[in-house]
Amino acid sequence: MIILALIRIGKGEGQGRPPAASFSGIPNLFGVCVYSFMCQHSLPSLVTPISDKRRVGRLVLADYALILAFYSLLSFTAIFCFAGGDLRDMYTLTFTDSCHALDAAPLRYFLGLFPVFTISTNFPIIAVTLRNNWKSLFHRDGGTYPWVVDRVAFPLITLVPPVVVAFCTHNLESLVGITGAYAGTGIQYIVPASLVLLSRRHLEPALGRGAVNKHRSPFRHTFWVGFVLAWATFCLMFVTANIVLTETKPKN
Repeated sequence: MIILALIRIGKGEGQGRPPAASFSGIPNLFGVCVYSFMCQHSLPSLVTPISDKRRVGRLVLADYALILAFYSLLSFTAIFCFAGGDLRDMYTLTFTDSCHALDAAPLRYFLGLFPVFTISTNFPIIAVTLRNNWKSLFHRDGGTYPWVVDRVAFPLITLVPPVVVAFCTHNLESLVGITGAYAGTGIQYIVPASLVLLSRRHLEPALGRGAVNKHRSPFRHTFWVGFVLAWATFCLMFVTANIVLTETKPKN
């Protein structure tokens, strides 16, 4: 997609004329930013195999820089290649609608179905993980679940909500903003920051205040934990305000 957009821009056929700034999109930007930070899920697979952790900070920095470069390249080529009205919430679908950007039918179908391919491979794994989390959440020591609960109830409460949402809405922009702001904020900001605070309180009596972690982060100060929690609060506030204002705005 990046190459196709660059080719079209290079030919002088780019139709995008984005404004320098659009402040009306700031509230939803918070949810999208949180959602885009899902790239952190790949970090454990990078860090775990490394035996010498002395340079792990540089590796993580390089990883984030590479992710930022691809995000920026994908975003800027899209907004300068296509007019604002032609951009779809699911970016790959933009190429299926525009023969000027891609005239090869097989590639257009491939890009249109690409989200289906990725979801088809990721959704079963995520669903199984969520089902196991439900089991762990309601687990009783020494007890086992009845067959109906284990084989029917837990899979249903895992599969039914996303299916219902898929049938009820096609607005991916709002969906990404809501899931990114609420679920994403809890998973990526609130839970890790809370774990840091609680783990420090738990380990301090055992290790003492003078213990030094050789793998400590440059953001180890408690200020950064508070900053993360404050950022999460602002994300929730802005996205909630955006949802309320959008839904209450009179329609022409």
